[in-house]
Amino acid sequence: MLSSPWARFYSNSCCLCCHVRTGTIILGVWYLIINSVVLLILLSALTDPDQYHLTSAELGGEFEFMDDANMCIATAISLLMILICAMATYGAYKQHAAWIIPFFCYQIFDFALNTLVAISVLVYPSTIQDYLRQLPNNFPYKEEIMSVNPTCLVVIILLFISIILAFKGYLISCVWNCYRYINGRNNSDVLVYITTNDTAVLLPPYDDPVNGAAKDPPPPYVSA
Repeated sequence: MLSSPWARFYSNSCCLCCHVRTGTIILGVWYLIINSVVLLILLSALTDPDQYHLTSAELGGEFEFMDDANMCIATAISLLMILICAMATYGAYKQHAAWIIPFFCYQIFDFALNTLVAISVLVYPSTIQDYLRQLPNNFPYKEEIMSVNPTCLVVIILLFISIILAFKGYLISCVWNCYRYINGRNNSDVLVYITTNDTAVLLPPYDDPVNGAAKDPPPPYVSA
């Protein structure tokens, strides 16, 4: 029997101990908590801008850290992320596969962005030094980081990004396996329902003992 080449990566367990459905619920709740905390910080910054305002002198440049437009955009993104995470958690809990798709798409998008960052670091390693120079003077360990050999710094950053990508890829596989598990479970439930409610028992033609001729079978019996 031929099977899909991706079937070998399918598993009902994640993190070596829990079911993919439980892991997706935990992951959705974790993302929900993080985005809720970010939303609270953004709302508090909107209500009290002076508390989170950084001047140009503190940043070492001629721009503001967060203006009102950026704060509103970040707030809208946080609200959207809370909605997506809540949908994934509810979909995994109630076994609605379609509700998990937005969260899965977000994971793919986030993985693609991190991959582009790794590629840009590999292709343009000098951008790291340029980025470090733009950091504020009071940024922790700025001088120590800039004193590291640029080649070693690029290798360390690429290694760090590779670990993050591997972890994110594993989480993507867990959510995808949860989607496949719920989708397959729902499909099997439908097949069982059809089999138990719409099964037709067809009888072969039989010979009439009186007339000695073959007659058509009686109408099929449909089980209740």
